[in-house]
Amino acid sequence: MVPLIVFIAPYLTRLFENSILEVDKGIVEAAQAMGASYWEIVRYFLLPEAKGSLILSVTTGTIGLIGATAMAGAIGAGGVGDLALTYGYERLNFPLMLFTVIVLIVFVQAIQSIGNHYSAKLRNH
Repeated sequence: MVPLIVFIAPYLTRLFENSILEVDKGIVEAAQAMGASYWEIVRYFLLPEAKGSLILSVTTGTIGLIGATAMAGAIGAGGVGDLALTYGYERLNFPLMLFTVIVLIVFVQAIQSIGNHYSAKLRNH
């Protein structure tokens, strides 16, 4: 668990930074002109404007984490990657290996579709 957190934390941080940097500078200037403090600008202006992009960032990070767990399983950490490698590839059980890969693909596509749906919903506010 710790290596996965170490893997995903900087990745998500960079994605979040890009999402917040996408917000129009005019919004920040307007907030400053109204006398908003730094935390008010972040809470009431930046985060609501970046919400759709932040959801896509979490979606991308989640999919990256699924890939990392599958790779970790391939080197002995257990889980789906270990199942596909040990029982599918090494024991020449092609149907099991194919089923495992298909389940991972369906899972990733479902996460991506849900993330895209909610992001589009929030961007059209």
